[in-house]
Amino acid sequence: MWVKFAMRRLLSSLFSLCGVLVIAFVLTRALPGDPAAYLAGPSASNRAVEEIRQSLGLDRSWLEQFVAYVSQIGRGELGSSWSTGQPVATELAARLPASLELTALGLLFAVGVAVPLGIAAAVKPGSALDHAARFIATAGVSLPTFFTGLLLVYVFYYLLGWFPAPLGRLAPFADAPPAVTGLYLVDSLLAGDLRLWFTSLCYLMLPAATLGIFALAPIARMTRASMLSVLSSDFIRTARASQLPARKVLVNYALRNALIPVVTTLGMVFSYLLGANVLVEKVFSWPGLGSFALEALVISDYAAVQGFVLIMGVTYVLLNLAIDIAYGLIDPRVKVES
Repeated sequence: MWVKFAMRRLLSSLFSLCGVLVIAFVLTRALPGDPAAYLAGPSASNRAVEEIRQSLGLDRSWLEQFVAYVSQIGRGELGSSWSTGQPVATELAARLPASLELTALGLLFAVGVAVPLGIAAAVKPGSALDHAARFIATAGVSLPTFFTGLLLVYVFYYLLGWFPAPLGRLAPFADAPPAVTGLYLVDSLLAGDLRLWFTSLCYLMLPAATLGIFALAPIARMTRASMLSVLSSDFIRTARASQLPARKVLVNYALRNALIPVVTTLGMVFSYLLGANVLVEKVFSWPGLGSFALEALVISDYAAVQGFVLIMGVTYVLLNLAIDIAYGLIDPRVKVES
């Protein structure tokens, strides 16, 4: 049943991905800038620029370019980056693990703080703890990520010296672990190098905390609202009247029933952070998808930008599918549509 459900959802998502393809194609060409002029250089003649434009196929109509791009996607290709000369798929595959590792740890940090904070605020609404939780959530979403990142660097690197300089995933001349998954924390453990694992974690902590602080607000607010709704329901009052242990009522009954909207929020926040961590990657020189997409957008590297948007669209579809499947695991009463 789950397999049929997953296949049905994936097929229905193809229409969304087609829309993503069209929007990405149109928007990249509507933006100002001429990639042929950029590649030719400032001193190039008009004829040289026109020759480059013809070699890139930019002299053709938008419809012809779109048909060529769709044909390329149908062959499983994303084209080549005009700035690096490498296939876009290769560039994205090399940078995706860095973004996934950063986003996953940032979300883990946010969940570890926001969920207990939201539960505590719901258990004692109107208390000082509740007001503090709402203040933290509001501050987290109000501060721009680049400001939070720079502030953390100033305090924990410059003043205290607790964390290394924001120079990427490792020191400039340090050797990366043998590539297995591309995730340094995982690959260093697979290699049995605990020192490298700790070093990778130290470089990852500040950018992950920057993302996590920004993601605190929606998760904490949803947890609090969902827990308040469940705690006021009849079955919770019945459980308390039956003199069940308070911890059992809170964890086994209230929290489990409150998790579904929280899981939905987690999926949305993760997909948003994966595509919106551009500024964090720039502040910490993190070689991920965000910095790659920003550089490609500045020079109008159409293939790279379209490849990035397509990868984000596919990721969003897969995350929504994983969330739907998680519903049934959290609450067996949630049935998959036949």
